[in-house]
Amino acid sequence: MKRLLPSVLALVAATPALAATDRAAVIDTYADIAQAGYEDSLITARALQEAVAALVADPSEATLAAARTAWLAARDPYQQTEVYRFGNPIVDDWEGKVNAWPLDEGLIDYVDTSYAGPTDENELAAANVIANPALRIAGQEVDAGTITPALIADTLNEADGIETNVARGYHAIEFLLWGQDLNGTGPGAGDRPFTDYAQGEACTGGNCDRRADYLTAATDLLISDLEEMAANWAEEGAARAAITADPDAGLVAMLTGMGSLSYGEQAGERMRLGLMLNDPEEEHDCFSDNTHNSHYYDGKGVQNVYLGAYTRIDGSTVSGPSLRDLVAETAPELDAEMTAKLEATMQALGAIKTAAEGGMAYDQMLDPANAEGEALVMAGVDGLIDQTRSIERIVTALSLDSIAFEGSDSLDNPGAVFQ
Repeated sequence: MKRLLPSVLALVAATPALAATDRAAVIDTYADIAQAGYEDSLITARALQEAVAALVADPSEATLAAARTAWLAARDPYQQTEVYRFGNPIVDDWEGKVNAWPLDEGLIDYVDTSYAGPTDENELAAANVIANPALRIAGQEVDAGTITPALIADTLNEADGIETNVARGYHAIEFLLWGQDLNGTGPGAGDRPFTDYAQGEACTGGNCDRRADYLTAATDLLISDLEEMAANWAEEGAARAAITADPDAGLVAMLTGMGSLSYGEQAGERMRLGLMLNDPEEEHDCFSDNTHNSHYYDGKGVQNVYLGAYTRIDGSTVSGPSLRDLVAETAPELDAEMTAKLEATMQALGAIKTAAEGGMAYDQMLDPANAEGEALVMAGVDGLIDQTRSIERIVTALSLDSIAFEGSDSLDNPGAVFQ
């Protein structure tokens, strides 16, 4: 859903002075940070691939724990790249391959008996590809006897045109590592046993060989998807070429990503909606209880783009002329406002992260009886909304075309959420 921003008054009556910072240089920094972020995402995904291979070769508590740890590590750099959505069509067209959610996990593997089966909306909601080498999709017989990246990408993902039939990406892998979180708003994440990957009589859940094949294929597919996007932001890459072609259009893309992620996507769909519904199924990393980190690093990505700096997984920094430099030269009061609001949002998201790491997982914060949890989530929502107002003002201060940011019924039309 698009939300057309209202017009805002100019920050000052006089025409702002021309900033000394080169707008093209700001876009170059933006592209450099994107390249570094996707490269880090690829590096950590390759570490995940190695951990998955070790789990499949020798299933144990230790190898499952190591694969889960690698998945968690892979999320941090990737979430910081989500700010490149919305303003960059190349990223938007690709993003659903790696981070689509929520998913009807019964398409992939066994689920608890309390899980809803096939519905009028999704006949494949409990198809269980791992247990069924022959499927019927959209009236056609499908041979799923050999689970490959191509089968997942071309046949299973969004099968029958249904968005929740998510068969690939981080969250499909997350489900295969953790299993369902059946704790509702109580403590505890998914608890898939390592024996779901054991061979012979030790196998639990059935079809352990096919489960291992699916996990391996899904991880391989994630690698190839991330390779594609890292290449798009490298020198001569298509995404870099598109964003650097017109500096003003590039600035619009930057601000579109910042505002749309802050407002409609994160404050609305990922945070406010789940709180309104008190539904842990609406949390982003729902199997692993890692949502606090996903929210934190989404916010960090917005801050990175404004400040023109990104800390890589090896501790080095990618930085250069920034959007902040442009704003500070044009409207210093607005820069101070934007910088402060970004920091306030990060403090609010950091408080959610601290509480989760201290024992109150994000899904527990969605419990209607948890006033402390609600306050933590709403502080994050309020911070994200507030910083979006300053992003609106930056668009005007830099004399850019007005922008249609992503919206959310949870923020713009709350009554529609319950219809």
